[in-house]
Amino acid sequence: MPVCLVTILFFLWGFAYGLLDVLNAHFQVALGITKGQSGGLQAAYFGAYGIGPLTYSGWIVRRFGYRWAFITGLCIYGVGALMFWPSGLKRSFGGFCGSMFIVGSGLSTLETAANPFIATCGPAKYSELRLTLAQAFQAVGTVVAPVLASQVIFKNVDDTSLESVQWVYLGIAIFVFILAVVFFFAPIPEVTDADMAAQAASSGTQTDFEDKPLSKQYTLFFGVAAQFCYVGAQCAYAGYFINYVSAVRPGTTHATGANLLAVAQGCFAIGRFIASGLLKITKPRLVIMGFLSGVVVFACLTMGLKGNAGIAAISLVLFFESCVFPLIFALSIRGLGRHSKRGASFIVAAVSGGALFPPVLGTVADHIGTQKAFFIPLIGFVIAWCFPLYLNLFKAKSLDGWTEEKAPTVATEKDVESLHEDDEKKGTAVEHQEVRA
Repeated sequence: MPVCLVTILFFLWGFAYGLLDVLNAHFQVALGITKGQSGGLQAAYFGAYGIGPLTYSGWIVRRFGYRWAFITGLCIYGVGALMFWPSGLKRSFGGFCGSMFIVGSGLSTLETAANPFIATCGPAKYSELRLTLAQAFQAVGTVVAPVLASQVIFKNVDDTSLESVQWVYLGIAIFVFILAVVFFFAPIPEVTDADMAAQAASSGTQTDFEDKPLSKQYTLFFGVAAQFCYVGAQCAYAGYFINYVSAVRPGTTHATGANLLAVAQGCFAIGRFIASGLLKITKPRLVIMGFLSGVVVFACLTMGLKGNAGIAAISLVLFFESCVFPLIFALSIRGLGRHSKRGASFIVAAVSGGALFPPVLGTVADHIGTQKAFFIPLIGFVIAWCFPLYLNLFKAKSLDGWTEEKAPTVATEKDVESLHEDDEKKGTAVEHQEVRA
């Protein structure tokens, strides 16, 4: 039940992210703003990720545990969604950016807790598989959002109307507040820093684990840099997908572009399910190397192809992007032990890369054209590609040790109490047998 409930959260921020990409293009028309200005939505949404995980979000997870981090994140998300109503009434783009910042603050809090929770909730060897599979439902949310936008929210609606946006976010607010109540009563197990330290120490012979200070966890900080560049590039692709389609195939409407975005996000979701299957039989470091290499190849083709070939290339970029985020996350926090929660906060904070790349791409696109401007995210993808290269060259033995059969599962305090109860019952049964004998 806890894993299923947390997976719903992954769907929630996938849905919010998918709507963000559609709103980017819709606001350009409805509010009469430029491509560069519309990138302010991404800057507000992902800018919150640069603040929350390193301050209040990370502190809540470490101080009060996962349950209260989930509840707090949902409540903040709900408040941000409610703020869309007055922003729509005032037709204020600044108001929408402020509302999106609050939404991003809530989602960053959820993500600071949900990613490490899924990664540690089960056998250590399946950490990458669990997180990738759970995030596949986040990808489903990114598919549902643009489809809902094109077929329901903006269908038969004037391009300058914002009323449908207000109602959608009101519905989201009601749903997340109800979900917060569910999490209050749900049985959410807690994993402490001591639990993670014990697991890492018990795997020392297989993984070359050494309890180092946080400042010397170099793989973590390389992963943070890779995640920052990758997420920034991914958000730039998704945020300006509709603009790209209109550039390489002139005459394409925003509604058609939203439908094509849904198809591309469908490729993204399928890629995550395929990657989850591959992780069952293939080492995670090899899977991320293969997928990120595919991203770089098709990102290069995206800059040169026209028409349907260009649309196919950008869709394949999204397909190969699918498993990169969860694998960078899981591989970066491998073996952090007592630093796992704090390390997870750094990785989630790296999502703030999405606040940098889209506005830069939009500004450059205003001057040299949308398709040529896509060299900006290509730079981010190349930097991110260096991370799996480093893992395969220098960290292969240590990472492979975690996928061995003997790698232990984290034992929570509740698990230990349950084991003690079982031992007591067995001891009582043996005493009764001896008496009868």
